[in-house]
Amino acid sequence: MNDGDDVRLVCFSDLSATVVRNRLLAAHDRFWTTDARTLHHPVWFHQFGGFGVLAMSGSGEDVGYLLGTVTVDRLAYLHLLAVRDDRRRDGLGRRLCRWFDDLAVSTGARVVQAVTRPDNTPAVAFHTALGASSHLSRDHAGPGADRTVLTRSLPTA
Repeated sequence: MNDGDDVRLVCFSDLSATVVRNRLLAAHDRFWTTDARTLHHPVWFHQFGGFGVLAMSGSGEDVGYLLGTVTVDRLAYLHLLAVRDDRRRDGLGRRLCRWFDDLAVSTGARVVQAVTRPDNTPAVAFHTALGASSHLSRDHAGPGADRTVLTRSLPTA
């Protein structure tokens, strides 16, 4: 591929939250192999839109996105990271994470965390390759719903 050279990143706050959410949900199966629709709650697009980013190809197609936020105690939480099936493995996921990392650092965040199912091997491998450590959090999402928490340090501003 082309390392995403034809891709521009646009903050959700510069777009219509409702339109973007609807477009991403309509293209859900190009981004996800499991049903992740419930994770796309409108709050991630409306209230937390300043921490979300959309990757758009030169022709205006949605090819990736990231939803996240930074908490008051300076934890950057990466809620969702998705790259369209035909654009994977060209560095776009890393580019989206760099964008989020830079924004998080500018707000005073010191660490970034992502949470996933323990059987989500690609997500665990991706975040580990970025330098995250992982630990199993029993009942994290409710009784019997274990999750893997991936944590990595951010550079200081």
